[in-house]
Amino acid sequence: MYSTIATEQKNGLLKITINRPEKLNALNDIVLSELKTMLLSMRDDASIKGAIITGAGEKSFVAGADIGGFLQVDKTQGAQLAMHGQDIFSMIEQSGKPIMAAVNGFALGGGCELAMSCHFRYASADAKFGQPEINLGIIPGYGGTQRLTRLIGKGRAMELMMRGDMIDAAEAYRIGLVNKVIAHNQLIEEAVATMQLIISKPQPALSALIEATNAADDDTKDGYASEAKSFGHAFASDNMIEGVTAFLEKRKPNFK
Repeated sequence: MYSTIATEQKNGLLKITINRPEKLNALNDIVLSELKTMLLSMRDDASIKGAIITGAGEKSFVAGADIGGFLQVDKTQGAQLAMHGQDIFSMIEQSGKPIMAAVNGFALGGGCELAMSCHFRYASADAKFGQPEINLGIIPGYGGTQRLTRLIGKGRAMELMMRGDMIDAAEAYRIGLVNKVIAHNQLIEEAVATMQLIISKPQPALSALIEATNAADDDTKDGYASEAKSFGHAFASDNMIEGVTAFLEKRKPNFK
């Protein structure tokens, strides 16, 4: 049924695996569309009580967006791209059924944003996190400027996004980006055990808890709109063209 995600359901728990290991599970339109379809199906399936999102292979959770087509995107399309991703990730955040991220490798750009949209995060000891969009002459567009700030604080979020580099799992745990760091070969086992405990709780109470906790962040809607607009404008910049071209040509960018 799906070409870019794999699913496995057992004892009320759905495991969703982003399944493009040859591309380090990078996000593209197909992945996002299939993820949306899966989330809608999960919402309407009473047999599913909760979910884990992870990545295929040994290296990557989701290494970012598939940026090969970015040079053909203008500012209007850029804003639309951001809002599309925001809408899908908001479906995860607003899901009445608990969803956790089991981050098993690189979680960069859109991958970090995907992990942050989940209700909480476990990471393997070899996981890496970051919002490196600044190195392409753009900014995070799928909610990163908002969720990262809420999770780790404005100063740390600003530094991480402005530097554009990666942090390891230990640092992500220290600053509150992840809840727990686990050996790589034990990550899924422990994630499943935790989620089985959680989904054993009363479903209406879990849904109410999620809704009430999310209400604390309701004032971020304007922030998302601002982010989408800025993300779109970045696609009209020479620096975006230079950043993406340099990435595709495997050289250092020469920003203006």
